[in-house]
Parts: sequence; C-alpha cells; structure tokens
Amino acid sequence: MVGAAARRRVAALRQPGPAARLARALWIAWAIVVWNVVFDRVIVVAGRSYVTAAYRAAAADPSARPLNMDDWMEPAVTRGLWMATAAAGAILVTGLVAVRVAEGSRK
Repeated sequence: MVGAAARRRVAALRQPGPAARLARALWIAWAIVVWNVVFDRVIVVAGRSYVTAAYRAAAADPSARPLNMDDWMEPAVTRGLWMATAAAGAILVTGLVAVRVAEGSRK
C-alpha cells in the first residue's frame, strides 16, 4: 500500500510540468545555499584577518590604541554581499536557463 502510493508520487514528479517546477525549486535552493556560504566565508576571513592584525599591532606597541574592527568588517560586508550575489546569481541564471532549455527540448 505505502509502496504503491510512493511510486505514484514519484511517477507524478516525472511528468514534464512537475519535474520542471521541482528543478526550478532545487536551483533556487542551491543558489540560496551558495549565497550564504560565500557571504559567511568572506566574513570569517575578514574576522581572522582582523584578529591577526590586532594581535600583531598589540605585540608591536602594547600602549597603542587597539585597531578598529569596523575598519576591517564594513568593507568585508560590502565585498561579501557583492561576491555572494554574483555567485548565487550565476548559479540561478545557469539553472533556470538550463531548465528552460530542457523544457523546450521536450516539446
């Protein structure tokens, strides 16, 4: 009983309309995941760079004022937004065009 119902659901997804909708949803999800990973990576690298620079500055002159974290992180946020958006946009355009081409080849 359960096996037959599962087979019917899978068979329904193999039809061109539902398959294209599923493919679009998966490409969109992939683009969102990539956006988050790229943005996070840029922020992490900037944070590590700040910590390293602050440690070296404190070691060189302990009486100096600490480095301003905003000087490191604000440019990283802007850079991260641009890089993440470019990566996710490229994936999204590639995926949606591929689905459209695949839909056209079935007709």
